[in-house]
Amino acid sequence: MTLVFSVALKSVSDASESAVFFRGLNLNGPEVVIDGHAWEGRESKNYVCTDKAFEQQNVPLVPSTDADRAKMIRSSRWNGNRIELKNLPGGTFTVFLYVWEDNRAETYEIRVNGKTVFSRFNSGSAGKWQKLGPWYVDVSKGSIELTSKGGAANFSGIELWRGKHDGSNDPPITDEQLAFFESRIRPLLATHCYECHSSESDELQGGLLVDSRPTMRRGGDTGPAVIPGDVEHSLLIQAVRYDDAMEMPPDEKLSDAEIADLESWVKMGAPDPRSDATRFVRKKIDVNKARQFWSLRPIADPIPPEPKDASWGYNEIDRFVAVGLEQHGLHPIGDADKRTLLRRATYDLIGLPPSPDEVAAFLADESSDAFAKVVDRLLQSPHYGERWGRHWMDLVRYADTAGDNSDYPIPEAYRYRNYIIDSLNADKPYDQFLREQIAGDLLPAATDDQRNEQTIATGYLAISRRFGSVVKDYPQHLTIEDSLDNIGRTVLGMTITCARCHDHKFDPISQDDYYGLYGILASSRYPFPGIELDSKPRDFVPLVEKGKPGKTLVYAMAEGDVDDAAVHLRGEPQKPGDVIPRRFLEVLGGQTLSAEETRHSGRLSLATWLTDADNPLTARVIVNRIWHYHFGTGLVKTPSDFGVRGLPPTHPELLDWLASRFIADGWSIKQMHRRIMLSRTYQLSSQGDHHAAAIQADPNNDWHWRFNRQRLDAESLRDTLLLLSGEFDTQMPREPHPFPPKDKWKYTQHHPFRDVYDTNRRSVYLMMARLNARPFFTTFDGADQNASTSVRDSSVTTVQSLYLLNDPFVHENAEKLVARLLQPDLDHDARLVLAYELILGRPPTAAERSDITEWMRSMNEVLKQSENDIAVRERETWTAFTRSLLRTNEFLYVD
Repeated sequence: MTLVFSVALKSVSDASESAVFFRGLNLNGPEVVIDGHAWEGRESKNYVCTDKAFEQQNVPLVPSTDADRAKMIRSSRWNGNRIELKNLPGGTFTVFLYVWEDNRAETYEIRVNGKTVFSRFNSGSAGKWQKLGPWYVDVSKGSIELTSKGGAANFSGIELWRGKHDGSNDPPITDEQLAFFESRIRPLLATHCYECHSSESDELQGGLLVDSRPTMRRGGDTGPAVIPGDVEHSLLIQAVRYDDAMEMPPDEKLSDAEIADLESWVKMGAPDPRSDATRFVRKKIDVNKARQFWSLRPIADPIPPEPKDASWGYNEIDRFVAVGLEQHGLHPIGDADKRTLLRRATYDLIGLPPSPDEVAAFLADESSDAFAKVVDRLLQSPHYGERWGRHWMDLVRYADTAGDNSDYPIPEAYRYRNYIIDSLNADKPYDQFLREQIAGDLLPAATDDQRNEQTIATGYLAISRRFGSVVKDYPQHLTIEDSLDNIGRTVLGMTITCARCHDHKFDPISQDDYYGLYGILASSRYPFPGIELDSKPRDFVPLVEKGKPGKTLVYAMAEGDVDDAAVHLRGEPQKPGDVIPRRFLEVLGGQTLSAEETRHSGRLSLATWLTDADNPLTARVIVNRIWHYHFGTGLVKTPSDFGVRGLPPTHPELLDWLASRFIADGWSIKQMHRRIMLSRTYQLSSQGDHHAAAIQADPNNDWHWRFNRQRLDAESLRDTLLLLSGEFDTQMPREPHPFPPKDKWKYTQHHPFRDVYDTNRRSVYLMMARLNARPFFTTFDGADQNASTSVRDSSVTTVQSLYLLNDPFVHENAEKLVARLLQPDLDHDARLVLAYELILGRPPTAAERSDITEWMRSMNEVLKQSENDIAVRERETWTAFTRSLLRTNEFLYVD
């Protein structure tokens, strides 16, 4: 709730002492008596309302209540509401509004005298009712106006008090009632109920606290425990009677006398002197103990160790690795040859093979820094950002559609994709890269271009997955959960959303931690892409032109209605618990918003907390990811889980040394590439099959005695096939995919968006839908657009073999490659060498030349039986040969 107006209040008790019941209005029913006060009915002359009347008296109310109140609640006004309360004397009044839901949940805004008191009220499921307020209003002109906007609101009744009233309707407790409670009720509750239902419980059951009057009235997951005066509908009485599958206490039923005492107490109005609401504080995390876990300790800056063979390594990384090998009785194998190393580095940094000219140049360069020059050249290539941008897109589950039931398109998403690629090409410091994606719209900017770039960066949060098909009761909490899940896994290597419904079972993350972060994103405005029953996109952000909002709209974040979030009991938004101030994870510092910062969402503060150099996770996580993408496995083999359920690092000192160097180098990703790739560890051969002792001692190569052979990922495979064909479009598209005009969008759950836009551009630029995966990427273990992909599978399947054997895409590109080979100025041997150099990065051996030449001769003889044209036979023979090379492990794997 966003409380927009109020006046200075006295204490609760003082505020209620001067308040006097003034009027109750049953807006669509007869006169009733509620809490001992006479209410006026629909015929009252003291209000004006022209809204539609609605009554449905057979809907079970949640929670149940007394008969007159139930009659009032189930007869209401709806359709846009406007209610004017008339004939009011001057002075301060307290307003309470009864609302309810007869069918499906609605979300709407409530205003009092034009000022918002609820910005996004959710009515809950059928039968749910609430008494909203108190709202204090100073009356000077004899009237108060209540209105709603948005979904269909059911306004049932209005309660007015003169003065400031806190909402308590309990009459003073008599001496007899107090004595009865203290002698009969409090001891009974303490003996039989407090163990599971008090603020001192080890674990609260059912969300119910019975150790204070307000919490008993509020109730737990199933509703209020007691309804004063209503014995039959009080859940506490039903439970102790063992009615309707509720049996409390669970071990043994109370005696008849004890049950009778509780019934008498409820019947007399449940008088209870325990006026201060208690609060169950979940088990406090032992922060100091939690910070002893390896990933939560401060990042160290260890001195690289001295291995026995000091001459083996090229840099400090090798010293860490060498010591680990020595400790495990292992020895590194030899270095990779120059062709293998160049192919490895080129695929690694730009996702494409080296050209024959690049291979020749590297072979001819005998200088000591020849490989360093190759690394620098590749890091300067525009293809670098495309290759490593795809890694980031895996992590942030990039897609060009929203993921709702109809999978609505997001034509503007490409701008965020290009932002990723441009930022990596520019070697934007990683901490700045993160800050812009979390809160770029809130960062200072010197120019319009910088402001626009930073705004587009928040597409990271904006592309969070959408759910459902309807606007009413739209599950925004699931989109926020998706955002938090991705921030946790991608940036921190922690599974934050495991604390949505309860404290994290394994890691030191509490439910309060989750909702402290949740409030930050709930206070932000996400763009709305459209869904089945509301197809019009909205809340997009204008780019700036000459310092003012322009006409170009982007899919980005903005500030929203600012407020702290309540805990969702058992993860259900319709069951709010305690309100949690917006803050960071306690184990990472627990920073809170300052008084000034609470006026904003808190995203800028979150961005600062995430990238603080003292945060032990952010730098560790990203350098481990960089290592993982270079070697095929990280120092931590669970790159998105640095928690208890993840695996510890094989080389913890090396991980910390890399993280500390990364920060010292200004969070430069390209400098980290140089450190890793110029190590001897990176330049080792992968040919370790004949080292039986090493394979037995370290079959997974955890200690890096050799390099890991890696299969081409789906994008590299597709892009290489296009490159070989000679028709590869290497330009970055700076326009949206050819989606249909937005006014033609009629997508539904049963007919979702299914378009596919093929192109000869790099795979990173393909339109990727969330609900319609491309078969090629499914076959070759591409990323999941619906969830963060930290490690891609590397499967070997029959389907892959059949694809390479039969798919038209492979055949077409092989035929185009053959057209390049069959140039008239090339003889047979030259064509064979060119084919090998283009596909495998090396010339054929003498044996291969002989075998292939003989095979081609026999193939030509076979084709003569059905084809007389020599040129056709030659083309088909070379095409069959080329397709065979494209199915070899030497092509499909990088050594």
